[in-house]
Amino acid sequence: MSLKGHVLNKFEALGLSKKLSEKLAENGLVTPTPIQEEAIPIVLSGRDVMGLAQTGTGKTAAFGLPIIHKIIKIGEKPAPKTVRGLILAPTRELAKQICDALVTFQGGGHLKINMVVGGLSMHAQKKRLERGTDILVATPGRLIDLLEQGALTLSEAEYLVLDEADQMLDMGFIHALRQIAKLLPEKRQTLLFSATMPKLMEELAATYLDHPRKVQVSPPGKAADKVTQSVRFVAKAAKGELLVELLDKHRDDLALVFTRTKHGAERLMKQLDRAGFAAGSIHGNKSQNQRDRALAAFKEGKLRILVATDVAARGIDIPGVGFVYNFDLPNVPENYVHRIGRTARAGRDGEAIAFCAPDEMGELKAIEKVMKIAIPVAGGSRWSVEEEEPKPKRGGGRPSGGKKPGGRRFGNKPKGDGAPKPAGSGQRRRRRGGRGRGPKIAA
Repeated sequence: MSLKGHVLNKFEALGLSKKLSEKLAENGLVTPTPIQEEAIPIVLSGRDVMGLAQTGTGKTAAFGLPIIHKIIKIGEKPAPKTVRGLILAPTRELAKQICDALVTFQGGGHLKINMVVGGLSMHAQKKRLERGTDILVATPGRLIDLLEQGALTLSEAEYLVLDEADQMLDMGFIHALRQIAKLLPEKRQTLLFSATMPKLMEELAATYLDHPRKVQVSPPGKAADKVTQSVRFVAKAAKGELLVELLDKHRDDLALVFTRTKHGAERLMKQLDRAGFAAGSIHGNKSQNQRDRALAAFKEGKLRILVATDVAARGIDIPGVGFVYNFDLPNVPENYVHRIGRTARAGRDGEAIAFCAPDEMGELKAIEKVMKIAIPVAGGSRWSVEEEEPKPKRGGGRPSGGKKPGGRRFGNKPKGDGAPKPAGSGQRRRRRGGRGRGPKIAA
């Protein structure tokens, strides 16, 4: 047997067609990952699935490949404005990554794969939807806008995928999900995929999934095996200087730096630029085109450092990222798992370095509890209770994501670009002059 034939049998053995397997091989996809090996046959059988796997393990292919296989078998074009498969993602970056992956998977096939997200022309999206869509990848806010304008119908959707469902819960998308679910057929196949499993996600699964099969290839909260983690205890005012010192040791490597706020990300990017680093930033104050250009430059190596908020904790698949710095520790401990999952991808090694100021000891303890490890100390010593700085009061600029995942009331709507934002920062709410009416859903 030839090597080529042997490779193709790995995906064919899971139930995918020979033609689709050949296209995968042409694009370098030759060996299924554990989540793909377990999930693909179940999805092909028609069962609902709850899939849990650490970031970077191939979840997109686990749900995307069997859906492509099943829709190809239909053999006819979708009717105008209809959608056959709907994939919901919490951020624009993740939606684009999923859409690009699906296009690659079908390898020049004829399925109509569209994407609708905020920040891009709604008119252009309406025109594409008019011709019908086989698979639509969407952020909830923009999808609801288009549904309200009659640009599409979900009455014929046979597949619903919730990707990174835990983040949708944390960002308050539950209200949007309920709106969308009412417009879907009751008889459909629903797939829920995530890297972490907060308690309320189990409740979400019970609401939307019908007797699902649970597929779990690693414990929730576990980081990729090849990520080397460390923490450095440093005063808040000294973080910038320490970051410059560490980055200077590997100027040729790609490094992703996470901050807690949009303004903090921009301020730090400018500091690194002044220090002579090729740095860029992505956050909610950037337009979609600015974010896309920064990501493209980072992927191409024109930028060596990308400073980002949690909008980039998911949806960035750049195998060359060698270092992830948690300049600010996240308020939601599960987000730490996703942040450090941006390195050590595609089988490579990676290093994740966390900075911990005295007022971040609570966040560090929560992260270590979720990870079920004590992160090795690479600098300084753990702050004592006496040294811990008091937390600012809520509403004073700290993110509302400080509650544990799913801690917001179900009625809350998402804000802005899909990343948790500081409490009290909603400009729309201030302009309307009232507290009783929340901001419009936005993707």
